[in-house]
Amino acid sequence: MTLSAHRTAPGRAPASSTASAVLRTRLGLAVPTLQAACAALWQPAGLRPRYLRYLTAMHALVQASVPLMELAARRCAETPGDPLADRLGRYLAAHVEEERDHDAWLLADFAVAGGDPAALLAAQPPTAVAELAGAQYYWIEHHHPVALLGYILTLECNAPSPRLAARLARDTGLPPAAFRTVHEHAALDGGHAADLDALLDELPLTPAQLTAVAVSALHTADGITRLFVGLTASGDQ
Repeated sequence: MTLSAHRTAPGRAPASSTASAVLRTRLGLAVPTLQAACAALWQPAGLRPRYLRYLTAMHALVQASVPLMELAARRCAETPGDPLADRLGRYLAAHVEEERDHDAWLLADFAVAGGDPAALLAAQPPTAVAELAGAQYYWIEHHHPVALLGYILTLECNAPSPRLAARLARDTGLPPAAFRTVHEHAALDGGHAADLDALLDELPLTPAQLTAVAVSALHTADGITRLFVGLTASGDQ
């Protein structure tokens, strides 16, 4: 993280705490519960069918990511007088290209793991996924596109461990090619998180806008936790 170079100004978050540090502290309140849900999701017993359910849910979630960022970038372009619009819009446009086609990676992983891609594409996405993405659409359209940064922050700051893909291959007996997305995100998301920290500390966020990002981040953490708990529990039914 970098220290904010901005001085305190009326309507701005205090310079004594960077925006990224404040947000990570607030998000940290949800991390233990999210980590517990992740640990349960990856336990060896029943992991192979659970991994297929995970891929199905994550494909549904990830296919919404680029359209969400594109929508937020368009809203930034439509409000040129907004002090956040230019910098936020440029970040989103660049991040779109970094995230493009990751849903195709998940679909390929699903096929290698023995799933039917046509059936996955035809299935209605889980309600938990619709709630996660739907909240972001609402906040972009009816509040401010900066809220999407909370969603991105939660996903980028909870990247897979570099060792996870190999452990999942060992515990499931599936080929390493079935874990491309897990492997790639373990390598990529650390750099993406650093870029997002720098952006958050650069943007002239008001206290209300900082709260909007925090609410979005916590909503996303709660939604991911509930999604993972549901994926784990469904194997016990």
